[in-house]
Amino acid sequence: MKNQWIQTFSGTVKVKLTGKGIERFLNHLTRNGVSIWNVKKHGSEAVTFYVNLQDVKKLRIPARESQCKIRFLERAGGPFFLRELWTNSGFLIGACLFLGLIMLLSNMVWGIEIKGASPATEHQIRKELDKMGISVGKLQFSIDNVESIQKELTDKIGALTWIGVELKGTTYHFQAVEKSEPKKAEAVGPRHLVAKRKAAIVKIFVEKGEPVVKVNEYVLPGQLLVSGVYGNEDNLKAVAASGEILGETWYSTKVELPLKSTFQVFNGNEKRKYAIKIAGKALPVWGFGKPEFSEFEAEMNEQNVKFFKWELPLKVEKTTFREREQVTRIYSREEAVESAKELARKDIKNYLPENAIIKGEKILHQSIENDKVKLITHFTIIEDIAVGQPIIQGD
Repeated sequence: MKNQWIQTFSGTVKVKLTGKGIERFLNHLTRNGVSIWNVKKHGSEAVTFYVNLQDVKKLRIPARESQCKIRFLERAGGPFFLRELWTNSGFLIGACLFLGLIMLLSNMVWGIEIKGASPATEHQIRKELDKMGISVGKLQFSIDNVESIQKELTDKIGALTWIGVELKGTTYHFQAVEKSEPKKAEAVGPRHLVAKRKAAIVKIFVEKGEPVVKVNEYVLPGQLLVSGVYGNEDNLKAVAASGEILGETWYSTKVELPLKSTFQVFNGNEKRKYAIKIAGKALPVWGFGKPEFSEFEAEMNEQNVKFFKWELPLKVEKTTFREREQVTRIYSREEAVESAKELARKDIKNYLPENAIIKGEKILHQSIENDKVKLITHFTIIEDIAVGQPIIQGD
């Protein structure tokens, strides 16, 4: 089997020998180590056989001495195949270019469809996609995966609650869900409005019900603010009290901030590598060598290679190396106090409703211990302190 493969690659020739000295000729070849096979006799003065291409030159002298004539009938093997391939190289190159062009076009972005978004939001989505390098004519290999696209769009466009991203063929499909106005509160039964916190009343706005407190009055948690029962003793009516009772409330927060902190950041330098992945093995095609970064984070994405709508058993593997460096931040005393104040403001907002207003703040305690700034801050907040309380029999 091994010899057969060698002969196929090196080339073989089918020879027809005619004359009276055929036996003398064949014996001469055997003595000189010329390999022949498939010898067939055709009458008394003709035989055919196969010989290696490199041994063809060794046939002429024995044929002349044996008074035989040689005729070459067939040629096969690697050298003849390559010669024929070279002769038809124009057709071969054209076919390769055509297939390459089809594969290139099959792996480009040819459409972007956005559904479920208003015209203004759709325009904003398209602007963000352009910044991310997602547009018609771009190669899919150079674009991040759909999960990364989905996360970035959701983070950057405030009007979106959720957006689905799907790549079908050469088209990206986006299904957007925009933030909607809060639904109107369902009808509730008769109720009072009571205070949820200790506060000083600063503004009263009643839609339904009878107010029982006044501006500048101090109230305690659970105290009645607006009664859902009104009218005279002979004609009492119970309604669902509603309105807005703004009160001045008080909060305290405790914040600790180190004067010196060390953390990792990306500095913007990156290197990309591309490889063709076949049967689980990657063949590098672009971006050779190791990244010249001392510290980095690697992110790898794989994209299937397509031919029209079919996915080939090939993948393009893109690896992005982002340089990471260690940064040490050292605050002065004044900078640390200001940063701690800002941190305290962010912390207090987590406990407040959206429409609450920070009226004032006062530092109750400030110290530096063990290279940390410790800050206790008192906040004065204006917020709606009214909550509903169902009216029970006897009220």
